[in-house]
Amino acid sequence: MNFPTRYSIFALFALLAACASTPQETVSSLPAPAGNANLEQIIETTSPDLPKLELTAPMLYEFLLGDIAMQRDKPELAAQAYLDLARTTRDPRVARRAAQLAYESRQYDKAVDAFKLWQELEPASPLAKQMLLSLLLSGGKLEEARPSLKAVLEADPENAGRTFVSIYPLIARSPDKSAILDWMIEATHPYPEVAEGHLTVAQAALAAGKTDLAFAEARRAVALKPDWDMAAVFEAELYLNSQPAKGLELLKKFLGAHPDNKDLRLYYARALLKQKQFEAARDQFQLLLRDKPDSPDLAFAVALISMQMGQYDRAEQEMQRALRQGGKEESTVHYYLAQLNEARQDNAAALAHYRQVKDGEYVYNARLREVGLLDKEGKLGEAREVLSRVVAENDQQRVQLILIDAQLLREGNKFEASYQVLAQGLEKFPDNQDMLYQTAMAADKLNKTELFEQMIRKLMKIAPDNAHAYNALGYSLLDRKVRIPEAMKLVEKAYQLAPDDAAIIDSMGWGEYLSGNLDKSEGFLRRAYTANPDPEIAAHLGEVLWKKGDKEGARKVWTDSAKANPDNEALKAVMKRFIP
Repeated sequence: MNFPTRYSIFALFALLAACASTPQETVSSLPAPAGNANLEQIIETTSPDLPKLELTAPMLYEFLLGDIAMQRDKPELAAQAYLDLARTTRDPRVARRAAQLAYESRQYDKAVDAFKLWQELEPASPLAKQMLLSLLLSGGKLEEARPSLKAVLEADPENAGRTFVSIYPLIARSPDKSAILDWMIEATHPYPEVAEGHLTVAQAALAAGKTDLAFAEARRAVALKPDWDMAAVFEAELYLNSQPAKGLELLKKFLGAHPDNKDLRLYYARALLKQKQFEAARDQFQLLLRDKPDSPDLAFAVALISMQMGQYDRAEQEMQRALRQGGKEESTVHYYLAQLNEARQDNAAALAHYRQVKDGEYVYNARLREVGLLDKEGKLGEAREVLSRVVAENDQQRVQLILIDAQLLREGNKFEASYQVLAQGLEKFPDNQDMLYQTAMAADKLNKTELFEQMIRKLMKIAPDNAHAYNALGYSLLDRKVRIPEAMKLVEKAYQLAPDDAAIIDSMGWGEYLSGNLDKSEGFLRRAYTANPDPEIAAHLGEVLWKKGDKEGARKVWTDSAKANPDNEALKAVMKRFIP
């Protein structure tokens, strides 16, 4: 096939490119260009030196292949076609197009090759240099990137600081933090008066664990550019981790010099909040709210701090303000209003607000609190009805709902019903540790001793380090006064796993009592009672004291515990046995 030679290949490219479709959106995991460039410049027309050659059939084929591939959504094929054509024609415009297509189709190696070729063919292009540098750094090719960085900096020395700031996030991803630090030190060394260079070295030093160097470089950055908030905040952050008062003082001083910097004030407020300086934090949020009175988020922040400080009236005022202004999720505000009213012990108001939580991240917790408040009011049926409508998002929540239902029934003295709920739940989650333990304990409560022991031993196999499993079986044997030596081995195993657990210490004391070791028993039981003045522990301790002849001591332990726990059956039983 013959082609008219009076048309150059470039005229034909221009004619066809005018008809070609260009992607309107770029979805890419590749980096943005380093420095001061814009990706859209890849498709802008420049005036580079162009080669002079005539159109050939292979050239036209490659162009049409690339163009049709783009129209048919085959960007990988299009990029390869344009890259092959660029290598053949040595035309920088074609190389630019190949680079754009490879970049947009996320072909890292091909994009690097295309940008290298574009830079070679159009050495004056700043974008070619910057994009090649960004690609090499994002790929972890630090050594290969050195010449590219030098070229970018020499081409635009006035923007060296911007270049340093833009490249650091790219290299920060590399796992070798020491190598990154060495690279940044060498890269910034020729620019000792550029504050941004010192800040990026400080960031790299902190990541590499070189805290002293990070402090020194941060101070240098602040000294070179005292009005730069990024450097000031970074220096303050370093102190906040080790000397919080010093960090807060630096932020306060910088904010005093730049009172209109709203972002900095917000950062300072959050830093104060993190250090639990609630009143000072609220003052800063209040200043922000004064400048932006329609912000529901700021009103809500002030409310939460006031709530933390126990100033419930002010907290409620700001939360109601956030509700009126909208913007802040209403369900979130209602959840915290409910929490506030619970703290006030106004359960009716709390319940009303929990019922207004209809969606969002707090809906599950709101339903559980609603269940708890209804149960507290003695409305077991209504509480279980609400619980039955709670939607669980995962197995962990499904198990939790079953356990809560069983607990409601158990606290309502419906022990058989509680056991049945747990047994049915165990069929669905046969290896869940919490379900096994609670079902076993419910079986023990109903004197299903064989079933109880089977479940506990299964739990021991599944979780050999579960101290409560060993304690449960050991104490059950002790309580029934059977297989005492075996029971003591089980309790001792539990004690080895959890030596500070009051219930397990109590089991040790009771086991020593049944074994005739009264002094050891008293020691364990006093430790347990000090850690947790539970009425059942008081019953055990009093019995041991009585047996040792300290009847007055026993009476005091029992009567003191009975005042706090007048309805405890174990305590009443032991007192009736020893004090008719």
